Order: sequence, then C-alpha cells, then structure tokens
Amino acid sequence: MPADPLDLAALIAERGGERYELHARYLNPQLPRMLHTLGFDRYYERAEGPYFYDAEGNEYLDMLAGFGIFALGRHHPVVRAAVQQVMDLDLPDLTRFDCPPLPGLLAERLLSHTPELDRVFFGNSGTEAVETALKFARCATGRPRVLYCDHAFHGLTAGSLSVNGESGFRRGFDPLLPDTAIPLGDLGALARELRKGDVAALIVEPIQGKGVHATPPGWLLAAQQLLHEHRALLICDEVQTGIGRTGSFFAYQEEEGVRPDLVCAAKALSGGYVPIGATLGKGWIFEKVYSSMDRVLVHSASFGSNGQAMAAALATLHVLREEEVVENSRRVGELFRTRLAELVDRYELLAEVRGRGLMIGIEFGRPRSLKLRTGWTALQAARKGLFAQMVVVPLLHRHRILTQVSGDHLEVIKLIPPLIITEREVDRFVDAFTEVMDDAHRGSGLMWDFGRTLVKQAVGGR
Repeated sequence: MPADPLDLAALIAERGGERYELHARYLNPQLPRMLHTLGFDRYYERAEGPYFYDAEGNEYLDMLAGFGIFALGRHHPVVRAAVQQVMDLDLPDLTRFDCPPLPGLLAERLLSHTPELDRVFFGNSGTEAVETALKFARCATGRPRVLYCDHAFHGLTAGSLSVNGESGFRRGFDPLLPDTAIPLGDLGALARELRKGDVAALIVEPIQGKGVHATPPGWLLAAQQLLHEHRALLICDEVQTGIGRTGSFFAYQEEEGVRPDLVCAAKALSGGYVPIGATLGKGWIFEKVYSSMDRVLVHSASFGSNGQAMAAALATLHVLREEEVVENSRRVGELFRTRLAELVDRYELLAEVRGRGLMIGIEFGRPRSLKLRTGWTALQAARKGLFAQMVVVPLLHRHRILTQVSGDHLEVIKLIPPLIITEREVDRFVDAFTEVMDDAHRGSGLMWDFGRTLVKQAVGGR
C-alpha cells in the first residue's frame, strides 16, 4: 500500500517555531547560540530574488547569497522549472552503466566558456571539486605536494583542509597532507618550493574569499610560467569567484594569457537548487587519471552527474546568457564599488573598498581622532574583527540587510549579493551603510553599547 503524501507545509507550520531549539538539540549547538548573541535569530518565512521575508511580510535585502550560491537570487523560475521538468521525465538516473545525455550537454556548455580546457568531472560541492583537482594533479605529475596561499579557503574536507590557509579551520584535525603555504603574490617563495622538485601544483583563488584580496596584477601569469617550467600545474579555485561573480565567467580570465590546468567550480552553478561541483581540466590530465578500462572508476562520486543537478546547472547557464547576468555583475559591481569608495575620505574608520564585479570587501581601520581611537583600541584588544561585527548587526536590525564579516579576526565585511541586483539594491545598501557609519563616528550610542557587550563576551570566552 503506497504511503500517504508528506505534507511539508503542515509540518513546517506545526513545528517551524521550534527551529532554533531543534538546531540547539540535534545539530551544531553553537550556531543558534551565535545567532542569538548577534540578534540574528530571525524567522524567515520565504525568499524571492535578492530578498527574504519574515512572517510579518518585512523585506530583507540579501547581501550574502548563501556565501555565493544564489547568483540568480532565490527561486529563479527558469531554474525551478528545469528541476521540476527533469523530475517529471522519470529519467533512468545514475544507472552507473550508461552515458546519459545531460552530463555531456552540461560539460559541453561549461567548456564553451573555457576553450583551453577539455574535460569535466562532476561532483557534489566545492570542496569535492577541490579534492578532485588535488587528486588529479598528484596523479598527473606523480608528485605529492601541493602549494597554497596564506589565508586561502578551499574547503573543509580532509584533502581541501590541507590547503586551507587559515589555522583556525585546521586546528584539531591534524595530521593533514604534506602541503605548503606561500604568501599570496610571492614569486620568490613559489620558486623556492618548486626547486625542491616534489610540487604537483599550486592552488589559488584569483580573489581570496577571506578578506577579498586579489592576486597582484601579472602574478597569476608569472606563477603559471614558473609552474610549467618545473612541470607542475596551476589550479584555479573558482568555487566562489566563478560563474559570473567577478564580471567575467571565471575570474582568472581577467588576466591575459592565464591558462590554468585545472579549474574548480560549484556554488552558483547549482542555481540555488541542487548541489553540484565541477572540476574542469586539460585532456591529458584526465587521460593520466583514467588511463585504462581498469581505472574507469578510479575517481567517481555517488551522486555526481545526477539529473536534477545537471538540469539546474544547464538552466543556470541558460539564464546567465539570456538575461546577461555576467554583464550585469560587472556593471552593477563597478557602480557599487565606486559608490562605496567615495565614502573612504568621509569616514576615518573606513580604510578601503576593494574587489571586482559583485565580490566587494569593505575594510575598516584605526581612526585618527582620539575619541574614536580609544573605542577602536578596546575592541582590538578584546578580539580583532569586533568592529566589523558592530557594523553588520545594525545593518540587519535597523535596515534589514543581511551581510557578514569576511572571516574570523578580520575587520572586513564581504558583499557577495545575487548577481541580479540593480541600482535599487545598491542605493538601499549605500544609504543604510552611510547611516550606520554616521552613527559609528559619533563614538557613542547603540553601536558602541553593543561593542562593549561583544568585548565582554570575547574576554569571557577566552
């Protein structure tokens, strides 16, 4: 006898009010605690495009896009229709012993944006795309060691964690793979490591997610030349920067002559519906990995190339082209950065605005005036990054704009909104940010009261 349909709407209506208690009891107990501390424990009921809505119908502007997943905003109708359509087709998915059309079609369209690359492996996430690249680089070169950059973020599974440049993520999970960090932009350090003869590859984000630091002009090309001279590979991690985020399809394409050997993509490729990871690479690398029929399954993923993920990704690429989303990212991103950069001379707590396309970093710095410097110093002594958090909180509480700091112990807010935003959303953020900065420069009031609360919690948590 078939089961009765599951009424998800009724279940959410009945139990949705318990969401924070359920997380505290059964999932990560620190998440609801952190959200409650910041006053971020909101009850969002639905989402559309670049906005969330609560039960009262209040509109919240999303400047996080799920850390880059929702490039097309939430619930884009074309992507949703494609996912529904592929389910209605009743395809014989994941049989393991056939070659379904959708993965081949998606690979063809994805590679059309990167003519220097030849093949694709589909997995389920960004960290899995990185794991694939690490394995393929080691197999293709026969060498064990991968170089990465200080402050890099490439994922949190064991392999990708071994090329993570932030010690806080690595602590407690050692020993990891014998990989080595170099400073971002340091060709001398790269050359010294390559001379040891055991380097398989360098993995690098063209723009680091942590802090929004771009590789210096010309560095990627020079690094590529050095790597190839030593028969090592260049891996570009475009999990966050790729699929239009920076105003090009991939961020590395902004630099003339850069031709990576492997490229990792994920996040935005999902359309916000079905997880997907993709590792694009040169044909000879894939031929080294899959060198015979005995090795046909030497690297695979249980849910890789599933029909729903392929449909979501195909629809995403379709929307990117038809709605000129990449061009919008470049144009609106330039407007956004210009508007914010104009505020640097106005506010002494605002140090720099940087980034490319719709990946923007707003960095705060030590003020000149004694009154502001006293409060800044107290925050820094307690925990670096508290001032940026002081800015994030009123953006949500007063202006209903969701954003977050760019990483632990950083005085940087990262903006990675949906790529479909317009001048309207830019105006709303800049107006709100200006009001918050005006408040911050008074040196007193609710912001600084909240800062003192953060200081107490930071000191108490040591």
